[in-house]
Amino acid sequence: MHTAIPLSLAALLAVAIIVIGCFYVISPERMTGSFGLKPPAPDVDTRAWLRLKGIRDIVSGLVVLTLMLTTDTRTVGIALLVEAIVALGDMSNVLWSGGSKSTAFSVHGVTCAVMVVVGLFLIHAI
Repeated sequence: MHTAIPLSLAALLAVAIIVIGCFYVISPERMTGSFGLKPPAPDVDTRAWLRLKGIRDIVSGLVVLTLMLTTDTRTVGIALLVEAIVALGDMSNVLWSGGSKSTAFSVHGVTCAVMVVVGLFLIHAI
């Protein structure tokens, strides 16, 4: 099976999550409503927590890009499957907290699903 399309999708996912993470680090107050939860109070502590989310996203994307440059596609696929747990956790957190169901499913759920499908393609499981 040719892996150019799944690898391209993996790179796109990685870059997209890095960009989103950068927005959370640089301007957390602009990003407060995009996660699917009620926007928190715009204080120093909240901005610090949002920046932590941004750093997590940046590192998640960098892990995928680093593996793409240093290892085989199967390992990249396994990493995507593991990192899909983050998106699943984000979706679950939004749903359990009474946040936006549409954002939970359309942002976090779709991200999780795409990561799983691309990851499975890369490890040749489907």
